[in-house]
Amino acid sequence: MDTVDGNAIGGLLQEVFGTEMTGAASVCGSCGAGRPVAELAVYQRAPGTVVRCRSCDSVLMVFVTIRGRTCVDLLGLASLG
Repeated sequence: MDTVDGNAIGGLLQEVFGTEMTGAASVCGSCGAGRPVAELAVYQRAPGTVVRCRSCDSVLMVFVTIRGRTCVDLLGLASLG
């Protein structure tokens, strides 16, 4: 499956969070690696958009649009900001 960096979902992040988020610091809840969102691995061909840690490959964020609403799972993150 092809991967892109977090810049590819800049528009989606803006829509969900209401602000530019590609420069926001993320911390993986599994391994503790910290990176800007722009450097995370993004998979867009899954059922939805899956964002993974580049250090340990854990799922950090999942975005799925259902009936015009975007559902967000951020459980893989220790922090985002």
